[in-house]
Amino acid sequence: MVTTSDIPNILFWIRQEWSVSDDSIEALLKCLRPCRFGRRHMLVREGYAEGCAYFIEKGLTRSYWIVDGEEITTSFTAEGSLVFSMDEFYYNLPSQEYVETVERSEAYQITLDDLRELMATRLDLSNWARIIHQNEYRRLHQTHKERLSLPATERYKAFARQFPDICRRARLTDIASYIGVAPATLSRIRASLFDVHQ
Repeated sequence: MVTTSDIPNILFWIRQEWSVSDDSIEALLKCLRPCRFGRRHMLVREGYAEGCAYFIEKGLTRSYWIVDGEEITTSFTAEGSLVFSMDEFYYNLPSQEYVETVERSEAYQITLDDLRELMATRLDLSNWARIIHQNEYRRLHQTHKERLSLPATERYKAFARQFPDICRRARLTDIASYIGVAPATLSRIRASLFDVHQ
């Protein structure tokens, strides 16, 4: 069985967002199954209902859509976070996006049925879920606003301030698509910012 010592990053992230009881953590642990994935492993696929979510203990994932044959990155998820298809979890529909690992990752799988049951029967986990979704909505809103109002260099600076660790770990092409610029443009922006700090 999974124990709290197996999931320090996940536990830290959960309790940073809400004061979840030991009893609820124990109930969650009983539902988790450990998994290891290599780079570019697909966790969620467009058009499929996978039936599960993943808590990321170590590693990095990215979510993306394919629009006119081009991958458009919508989010990154690092240690401690939870990834799943919102379409499947909330609406019982196949996913409209992909989620893949960016690096080798250690994760803990939970079925969506178990996750729904925990949130329906445990107020602290329900409140935790509400907070993480509020935060995600705020991030999406802020990203949308930045893409509409900021020039490319300022968009990258905002991304780097909010996600410094992801700037070091994610591929340039994925960051470029997230902030809505061409990879060559982002490469020039990074080079100019590096020159300024020399």
